[in-house]
Amino acid sequence: MKQVLHFLSELKKNNTKEWFDENRNWYQESRSKVLLLTEQIIHEVAKFDPEIGNQNPKDCVFRIFRDVRFGADKTPYKTNMGSFIAPGGRKSTSAGYYLHIEPGGSFVGGGSYCPPADALKAIRTEIFDHADEFSSLILSNSFRKTYPEMYDDKLKTAPKGFPKDFSGIDLLKYKSFAFTSEVDDSVVASEVYVDKIVAALKELYPVNRFLNTALEKWL
Repeated sequence: MKQVLHFLSELKKNNTKEWFDENRNWYQESRSKVLLLTEQIIHEVAKFDPEIGNQNPKDCVFRIFRDVRFGADKTPYKTNMGSFIAPGGRKSTSAGYYLHIEPGGSFVGGGSYCPPADALKAIRTEIFDHADEFSSLILSNSFRKTYPEMYDDKLKTAPKGFPKDFSGIDLLKYKSFAFTSEVDDSVVASEVYVDKIVAALKELYPVNRFLNTALEKWL
């Protein structure tokens, strides 16, 4: 992945269509490496999460082209590469596994990030019904060692339809149930990268199983 990090570093300095067109072969080579990495991760994750099955890496890897229609940032390309591994690939609403490669900002993780309203309600309902089980998963020593915190985007008050005096109400305030673990560039560029990713994702599996049970039960 050293070549991928180098490409992304140069793209960040030269985020223009002209530079990208001149270096399109370099991009294609880098994308091919990310596709191969994603294929390896799919194969390994399927060993402990059979729901993953035989996903096509091309369905999991995100496009590098940015949608510049609505944001203030008009640079045409993302300066990272990533994959979301779940049934249905990157467009899936299931909880899954995420791989993010970015110089100085790489991480691995997953869960359910910004789910649509009906999916979010389903997850909150399952946590409401099984709060102790969910808490035991995300607060276990081994899980916290890899994923110290949940993605911190939440409501200021209790979500509609849930009692404010519920003991686990803080959990229900979250808008995402997603977790990340930082990965240093030296690891990304090393031979142990795949092993590190797989170990981190294996820790996430019980949480994803809980989240997907909620989605399957209520949607």
